[in-house]
Amino acid sequence: MNFVERLKKDLTGDPGARFVFVNNFEVERSWAAGEPKLPGAGIAFAGATVNRMEEMGVLLADEGDVVVLKAPMDRAFAAYLTSLGAAAGRTVWAENSDPARMVTEDALVSPLLLEELRSLDDGRTYLMPLGISAAEEELSKETGLPLAGPTAQICKAVNGKIFSHRLVDELGLTAVPGTVAETVGELRGALTAQLARGGRAVVKESLGVSGRGMVVVEDERGANRLLRLIERRGGQAPANLVVESWIERAQDLNYQFVVGRTGEVRFETVKAAVLKNNVHQGHRFPVELPPAAVEELHHATQAIGKALHAEGYTGMVGVDAMLGPDGTLYPCLEINARFNMSTYQSRIAERFIPEGAHAIAATFGLRPTRVHGFSDVAEALGELLFDGSGRPGVLINNFATLNAAATDDGDFHGRLYAVCVAGSADDALALREEAERRLTEMARR
Repeated sequence: MNFVERLKKDLTGDPGARFVFVNNFEVERSWAAGEPKLPGAGIAFAGATVNRMEEMGVLLADEGDVVVLKAPMDRAFAAYLTSLGAAAGRTVWAENSDPARMVTEDALVSPLLLEELRSLDDGRTYLMPLGISAAEEELSKETGLPLAGPTAQICKAVNGKIFSHRLVDELGLTAVPGTVAETVGELRGALTAQLARGGRAVVKESLGVSGRGMVVVEDERGANRLLRLIERRGGQAPANLVVESWIERAQDLNYQFVVGRTGEVRFETVKAAVLKNNVHQGHRFPVELPPAAVEELHHATQAIGKALHAEGYTGMVGVDAMLGPDGTLYPCLEINARFNMSTYQSRIAERFIPEGAHAIAATFGLRPTRVHGFSDVAEALGELLFDGSGRPGVLINNFATLNAAATDDGDFHGRLYAVCVAGSADDALALREEAERRLTEMARR
């Protein structure tokens, strides 16, 4: 069985079931609604671009599956993926789309799309969102298609960093030193104690997402600055923060596993962040870790997975971990109770990255001066564009994000997501760098 077939079997008991993928990236925005925020958090937000990441589901779907999009795909990009055999499913899209809305919200106000989804109800078809919030529960109700996962309430509860922090202690896993501040009044003592250990501290919102909702505190002066802002709310005001030591020069890891409906826990993959001159370049795979670290990751997978199942959770799980410079593995910094980026690379890895090959999953941040078609990207990459022949190449796995933020007022922020495949880790990194150079040049034209 391939990845999607295994997932269907784990979550529905039927490897031949049909999934309707609803890739509601940053579902945490829904989970975090009404939750306390750190001062200034959530101001910078590229919502229109993030919302178009739903296109990644096209490379995950299997034959017979359906992917819900906000808008039709660029024809040249769709043709490219078809030529590779990388897009086996069928796409449908919302007739009423707003860049500011997640794909689920678009679907809920698109009667034609809702009717098409209702027609899929055959007793073996399930909605498979990236993560489950109230909107996906409403979509399930509107279409009659069951969700391949638990309730939104359970997903939100186990996705919180406070839950992760306490679970690590309960399971006896190696923990980053720290504590929880549930109220504003508890934050001062937590920060003071953390800084007294030496080094920097980090303050994280329980339901922050993608690096937002997090403040690194350098010293007592920085702590007082943060406390002045937040203590205006009053000591009894809710805070829901985790305060931890900042582990310097650590290797960031991410691993994913599945918690099946019967309670079986199955490890899938681990990836490592790639830095060059302290600039994030993406995540590489496969990853070679010390045998002891591998053993500990697998132990943590089973322990965390069984605990999540006991809470009522079933589905994909992504866990952020760290390997400290002294070799200490911190196997759980936070639990993401949803699909993660590795999930969307799973079928790519099975289809196109053979044993012995290496890959970097990269994000190219660009500043286009105009809207570009996929043909422009293909021309810019030239011979670097992945063609499935076995030679090194750059496989674009999300194109819609390039133009999602386009305006009539000059340049704008765009992104391309890609997997750079080569014969060695160094060659994959060099390929990534050359691709970025060419794409940056394209964006200026």
